[in-house]
Amino acid sequence: MLKSTEPEAVEILNPGSRSALFFVCDHASNRLPVSLGNLGLAASDIESHIGWDIGAAELARRLASMFSAPLVLSGYSRLIIDCNRPIISEGSIPQSSAGIEIPGNRNLSVEEVEARRETFFYPYHAAIANLLDRRQQERLPTALISIHSFTPDYPGQQRPWHVDFAYNRDRRLAGLLLQADMDADLVIGDNLPYKVEDDSDYGIPQHGERRGLPHVLVEIRQDTLANEADIDRWAERFKRVLTKLMPDIARLAASPLPSKGS
Repeated sequence: MLKSTEPEAVEILNPGSRSALFFVCDHASNRLPVSLGNLGLAASDIESHIGWDIGAAELARRLASMFSAPLVLSGYSRLIIDCNRPIISEGSIPQSSAGIEIPGNRNLSVEEVEARRETFFYPYHAAIANLLDRRQQERLPTALISIHSFTPDYPGQQRPWHVDFAYNRDRRLAGLLLQADMDADLVIGDNLPYKVEDDSDYGIPQHGERRGLPHVLVEIRQDTLANEADIDRWAERFKRVLTKLMPDIARLAASPLPSKGS
């Protein structure tokens, strides 16, 4: 599905890092493979929040650099296949998003669906799993942080939150961040506007909960990631908070919960 001249489906930074922080970015790119054209969408749709998590990759790269930490990024748009959705869910290959129809995702054959999974979904998650397996073998404490962003103007919703710390069954890492001394003017969501759920999320349940690793899904409102200066502010903010919390994060990371199996 990908030509030899096209970028790979996954990008890995600092794979040999021994930092306790391990970053992932499921919706890092709005790139579409040449073979699938534009899916019948306008360029403005592909560049919008339905195509990717605007600003998330840039922030994740800054944080990985600041902490010399591993980072795994998806290489192609969530419009092709969503790397943070179970493959059996309706949102895996969306036929519409935020009220926008996606013609190129309709009436796909079994072979076309499997080709997208094999090309984009499986390699991304295999890269994460392989790095986590290696770290486990080396007994490296690991805390999983998934970086996302959300639109402030999703149809029918008012979203006052600037950042959301989301989780499902394990609140340990999210709880530390929710209690942290962040800027007083921030509106911070506790599983708002998103929470992690088994039927709508894949990364945290698969790589965090199943392994018993402390984890959190960080969602930042996209209008606060609008330019380089905004992204730098978030990076510096998280650098300050995570550095202060590092002893507690390291403690959690050194004591994973029992594995949930596969």
